[in-house]
Amino acid sequence: MTDALDAIDTAVLPRLDDSLYGIETRGVSAWFGDRKVLDRVSLSMTAGQVTALIGPSGCGKSTYLRILNRMHEMVRGSGLSGEVLLAGTDIYAAGRRPADVRRRIGMVFQRPNPFPAMSIYDNVASGLKLAGIKTGREQRDHLVESSLQAAGLWQEVSNRLRSPGGSLSGGQQQRLCIARSLAVTPDVLLMDEPCSALDPTSTRRVEETIAELRGRLTIVIVTHNMQQAQRVSQSCAFFLASHDTPGRIVEAGPTEQVFGAPTDQRTADYVNGRFG
Repeated sequence: MTDALDAIDTAVLPRLDDSLYGIETRGVSAWFGDRKVLDRVSLSMTAGQVTALIGPSGCGKSTYLRILNRMHEMVRGSGLSGEVLLAGTDIYAAGRRPADVRRRIGMVFQRPNPFPAMSIYDNVASGLKLAGIKTGREQRDHLVESSLQAAGLWQEVSNRLRSPGGSLSGGQQQRLCIARSLAVTPDVLLMDEPCSALDPTSTRRVEETIAELRGRLTIVIVTHNMQQAQRVSQSCAFFLASHDTPGRIVEAGPTEQVFGAPTDQRTADYVNGRFG
């Protein structure tokens, strides 16, 4: 399976070995039409760690997340400047296909979006099909099982893999979507408020899954839950915007520092619930 993935990936972004890769942006600005929504955002997200993007609604966090795997450009009238680097290569460089980039940089959305009528097994395997990765049955079985295990779902569904994905609870569906993203062995997994629609028990299980994935790949998560950001991340970036200025990073650094000893008063006010 590794050979099949490498045959695809090396045509897009260099993959020299099994090392972990972080992702970095340099001077990224973004527009929707004439409205500038992000201004010169530079951030390095460490390989194998969880980076939390925090800040009030409307400050550009989700837009920034979508820029990291080229979903921003899918919006009509969108614009972008700057660089997004994975393995030292700009994913927006000429000749880079967005679909190929997304094999390396997966995405989990705010609300679970499995294919409801498709079986649990086929939901996970669909990630391979959508990526154009051909596998034999034995390889596919192994990838489905290992992806469900990595997403913390295998023990709960191993005896009903042919049941519809839509029959799972909301939290299980979200972990199924995580498993689907993991099936193509991405370097980076982006998560846009993955627990906002879940109950506390399901939220805890997704957070446990994030903790278990740490060290296997790089994770970037948008969250409005300050306690969650503290629990799951090793580094944080605080975004802020106003009615007349686009979103930008006010402060970024280790999570303990951002929450315990921020250098900017605006950061201190936000993480302590005094606005936002």
